[in-house]
Amino acid sequence: MGQHPNGIHHLAFMAGDIKKHIAFFSEVMGCPLVALFDMHGVPGGLHAFLRMNDHSYFSIVQLPDVDQIPIELGKTHAGNGASPSAPGTLQHLAFGVDTDAELLAMRDRIRGHGVNVIGPIDHGMCRSIYFAGPDQMTLEVATSHEPIDPAAWIDPSVLAKAGISDEEAARFRAPAPYAGASPAPQPPYDPAKPHMAYPEKAYRAMLAAPDEAIWAQASYAEPPVRVAKPAA
Repeated sequence: MGQHPNGIHHLAFMAGDIKKHIAFFSEVMGCPLVALFDMHGVPGGLHAFLRMNDHSYFSIVQLPDVDQIPIELGKTHAGNGASPSAPGTLQHLAFGVDTDAELLAMRDRIRGHGVNVIGPIDHGMCRSIYFAGPDQMTLEVATSHEPIDPAAWIDPSVLAKAGISDEEAARFRAPAPYAGASPAPQPPYDPAKPHMAYPEKAYRAMLAAPDEAIWAQASYAEPPVRVAKPAA
């Protein structure tokens, strides 16, 4: 059983206008819309999924009055792949394709919809094109010919800049497998650890609830449209 993520199931971006985002990622990027429904457990929220492959999706969320929240370059958004944004924000997003020919085909498709594209650029470990998406997204499409070789691409001088010792680098290159209990108990609340931003009383109640209770109370397993299954 795998003990690390095997890819990206979905990336969720906030939209001021979900239709504008759906149109961009469907028509400009070529990703089919496969789901659009009321966001589970979030009154007024809309949730869309566009397919990249059968195991990876691009997701868009629209919540009430999001279009009234200002975009601030250097804070909420970077604006390009070399600029800053606040810690914890997504600086840029790179989609993947398999070959150089597919990279150029994506460049041509995006330009064909009137969107400017910079590149391709050769980074050695990948080749990339760069462009903008709705609501000041900084986007990239990249391709790699082979897996990234850590012996060639982990720079000892940059480990030092990042404050990473040789011992730590060895651990990070080969993470230890989990050897604890399964199912693992919920750890005690520790304010030094990362936490989701819920009201404290509600959050602590969620942490105190058994996993089975969260499953029963928060799951939305049925699709919004009933589809007749073909007869066997």
